[in-house]
Amino acid sequence: MVRCGAALLRKYGNFIDDLRVYVRGGTGGMGYPRLGGEGGRGGDVWFVARERITLKGIKEKYPQKRFVAGTGANSSVRALKGQKGKDCEVHVPPGISLLTDDGKQIGELNAAGERFLAARGGLGGSLATNFLPCKGQKRMIHLDLKLIADVGLVGFPNAGKSSLLSKISLAKPEIASYPFTTIQPKIGKIMYADYKQVDISGFQLSLKTQFRTAFETILLLTKELELYKEELVTKPALLAINKMDLPCAKDNLNELMSQLQNPHDFSHLLDEEMIPANTLEFKEVIPVSTYTGEGIEELKACIRKSIDEEAEQENEEYRKKQLLLLQTSKEQMSRR
Repeated sequence: MVRCGAALLRKYGNFIDDLRVYVRGGTGGMGYPRLGGEGGRGGDVWFVARERITLKGIKEKYPQKRFVAGTGANSSVRALKGQKGKDCEVHVPPGISLLTDDGKQIGELNAAGERFLAARGGLGGSLATNFLPCKGQKRMIHLDLKLIADVGLVGFPNAGKSSLLSKISLAKPEIASYPFTTIQPKIGKIMYADYKQVDISGFQLSLKTQFRTAFETILLLTKELELYKEELVTKPALLAINKMDLPCAKDNLNELMSQLQNPHDFSHLLDEEMIPANTLEFKEVIPVSTYTGEGIEELKACIRKSIDEEAEQENEEYRKKQLLLLQTSKEQMSRR
């Protein structure tokens, strides 16, 4: 069963998921010894999560990858307390881990609007520092993008997830005829003719390997998804029916299609506590065989179509949001 995740398309082959940058807080301003004036503190460097920002875009816009905040104002007769230096805000994509060169995590930004103080500005000169300013904090920071697959393969052990992943993507998972060959999730990339890429991940949800029909499997997987994270059941879904090269596969497929049309008539096949609260509605049902290659290209096309539809819907919602903000801004300006 294929689950559609985030609708972000990895365009072209130079996608960046790690960027090393230099940050430095501003130097403080000079103090004024004669009147005991205090210089302004140096500006700070902040990382701020924003939608529609990419690490590739940051690298292209700031090829030197250096971010330095402003210097604090010197103390003077007219202003004994110098003004703080200008802060430097660096917009980064959500889902970023912030690491030092030795791999230590110092923070993360998971949602738009979240902020992280990357480098603090130096103190201004004062009596305590003999009126000499302090330099700002400086360091190298890795912006490490947490990779989340666009599509997930969900299935019980020995269902052929690793074989399917190797057929439709560039991943090379271990494949064998016994359960639990794949201990950790594997991520691969589906490459399309127009150079678009889709990340796809395979994982399992249950340790039980008893025999069950395809219909029972779908109900149990749905229940597992509900128990793990209920919102997963609301995501768009495709159903890939694997091992169509086996005897009686077509008869079993016809039986399954009949059961999917009226799932409540067959829910008695499971114990009541194993029946999911909601049934999945599949956008497409694609019979495949990783052994013969049957249906593989059709499945890849369906994945691409579903991802594109989700991306277009997300873009449309973004455009509506921006239009609403623009209209609100115009109304506020007209009232002034």
